Amino acid sequence: MRSLLYAASIAIVIAVAAGKDVWAWEHTGHQWISGIAIEKLPDSVPAFIRTSQAMAEVALMGNEPDLWKGAGRTHDAERDPAHFINLADDGAVMGVLPYSDLPPTREQYDTLLRAKGLTQYKAGYLPYSIVDGWQQVAKDFAYWRVAVKGADSAATPAERAFFESERKLREMLALRDIGVWSHFPADASQPLHVSVHFDGWGNYPNPNGYTTGKIHSYFEGEFVMQNLSRQAVLAEVGPYAPCGCSIEERTKLLIMASLAEVGPLYALEKAGGFVRGDRRGMAFATARLAAGATATRNMIVDAWLASADGTVGFAGVKVSDIESGKVKPTREMFGSD
Repeated sequence: MRSLLYAASIAIVIAVAAGKDVWAWEHTGHQWISGIAIEKLPDSVPAFIRTSQAMAEVALMGNEPDLWKGAGRTHDAERDPAHFINLADDGAVMGVLPYSDLPPTREQYDTLLRAKGLTQYKAGYLPYSIVDGWQQVAKDFAYWRVAVKGADSAATPAERAFFESERKLREMLALRDIGVWSHFPADASQPLHVSVHFDGWGNYPNPNGYTTGKIHSYFEGEFVMQNLSRQAVLAEVGPYAPCGCSIEERTKLLIMASLAEVGPLYALEKAGGFVRGDRRGMAFATARLAAGATATRNMIVDAWLASADGTVGFAGVKVSDIESGKVKPTREMFGSD
């Protein structure tokens, strides 16, 4: 079954790379971003996440949060706002909450917005989608580290078999979680996902005369599919660059960089830069996709590095103490009655 999935994954990724018979940024672009992020991982990240099979599967799973849409009213009302945040030109959420004032949790975020007559569902909560998913990936890596150490230091064949089984499970979970989560930093690289001007300039001061027509779907869909190539995006993704900052700050840097491109995007549209074959629009969209792949790759590496300082089990045992041999890994760390 897994070999069949792999074959199907490779086939679809090849089709996407060729730019034929595939969907839009929510699909083509997301597959490129998620797959390239894996392809550009450094050797310091575990090998299981760097294989061609992992790349193909993560690329496919990068689409999933969009494919979930329409699952039902409860599902969609809760999850659709995960894909965006409506920032005003000054960087304030809906013009009323400065980004710098974003609290650690969505509950606190929603409380602040409700005090101003808004909600997280109207404003969007994309930064929390990124941070939440990243923390899950870091936890996945932490348990993988412990499972590897447990298998290496096992005293009996039965104990080794247990930890090997856990390692394989952790690899499956990590790939799934990375694939789904990678959708959200990709969304954050699309300027129209971080702006109140998300589909036309809207009812805001418009001294430059930017379009008020719907451009969102065309920009991230038809234009990308007709004009861009995966290879061009890949070529713009450099090596891993640490930022020496928290995931919250890394997320802010990504979102603010995208927000800064909202004006240039509308200016390009006004100048005719998004007609088929226009190199100005092609360069702009390629750079934004590359920014998404770069940020996603960097965040995956950050999660791997952070996992060494993480904890596992209900007792919160430090991974570093386990890997150093100070604490022996046990089955109970993976759950006990």
